[in-house]
Amino acid sequence: MSRTEIRASASLASVFALRMLGLFLILPVFAVHARSMPGGGNATLIGLALGMYGLTQSIGQIPFGIASDRYGRKRIIFIGLLLFAIGSFIAAAANHIVWVILGRGVQGAGAISAAITALIADITREEHRTKAMAMVGASIGLSFAVSLVASPLLYSAIGMSGMFVLIGLMSLAAIVVVRYVVPDVAALPPAAVKFSQVLKMPELLRLNYGVFTLHLSQMSMFVVVPAALVKTLDLPVAQHWKVYLPVVLLSFVLMLPPVFVGERHGKMKGVFVGAIALLLAVQVGMWFELSHGVHWAPLVGLLLAFFVAFNILEASQPSLVSRFAPAGGRGAALGVYNTLQALGLFCGGAAGGWLTQHLGPSTVFIMGGSLTVLWLIIAAGMKNLPRRGKQQQPAAA
Repeated sequence: MSRTEIRASASLASVFALRMLGLFLILPVFAVHARSMPGGGNATLIGLALGMYGLTQSIGQIPFGIASDRYGRKRIIFIGLLLFAIGSFIAAAANHIVWVILGRGVQGAGAISAAITALIADITREEHRTKAMAMVGASIGLSFAVSLVASPLLYSAIGMSGMFVLIGLMSLAAIVVVRYVVPDVAALPPAAVKFSQVLKMPELLRLNYGVFTLHLSQMSMFVVVPAALVKTLDLPVAQHWKVYLPVVLLSFVLMLPPVFVGERHGKMKGVFVGAIALLLAVQVGMWFELSHGVHWAPLVGLLLAFFVAFNILEASQPSLVSRFAPAGGRGAALGVYNTLQALGLFCGGAAGGWLTQHLGPSTVFIMGGSLTVLWLIIAAGMKNLPRRGKQQQPAAA
């Protein structure tokens, strides 16, 4: 990778990390804190406060992605980060849970994932794009791991309002990073790409189904796994980071060799399909464990395998979207992709909770496994892109 590509990838990954850390920080403590707020005794309102972000994200991704194609990536990213900061400050000042729900909705309205990944695609060459996306995927995973450790400590030190203020300040800091650290890129020439064309492309349809299934599986699994850790390891929720942190860090180490080899030798399809097969094996293993008695070693091993598969797929899918999408519709394509990602998170949480309550936790993995089998069949027919792109990417300024 060139200096410009490394600078762009690292700085945009840091923007993702700041933003995702702001989201993840409240997850371990908010449900407990909400009970002390007016309206916080209503479990439905607590769920809305946590889930409203994903709902407004799913609504905003496509418009923001299309707007980034038309008006420029950085301009749209600035607007999204500013909305995220405003929403954070609304939640910080809330004296009723309804105001937290409103703040979370405004946070999610700044749906800039598509614009950021499209900007990475604009700046990086095809043969290095998966590495750049891997930086973003790693930043998200690290943000999740750090939040598990830092959240209880910050809550004790500055309270929930202070945490929301900190999250807002992180978003404003990300604006500075985008303005002064992320390289500018020459604007793409206008291209007549219809949105309907983007929606109908077979390769993009495969990837959109894939990201929906991946994040549905992730969210539904974590409806079940925390209780399994408490039962098998006798580990309080506040100490679950002792399992997640080493597993997540080791998974980053293990996911890098297949990604680098696949990129170097033009074998990313094989790596991609192999990661889906690994995800399916995890679903089957989790179903078996929950059906026949959970043991700590297989559970931790399956978690490690899940994060290896998840990180490979999380890194490779947006890269593949950017390569299959027409240049003038890249933001729109990534907008659709990120919309399906947000819907997968929402559906995974809702369906996972319902299945666990009514049919038992093992049925969560029957659902995830069934969807993953279909994904494996769909992915088997995808194109294998060559090692190096045929079109020259625009030079960064």
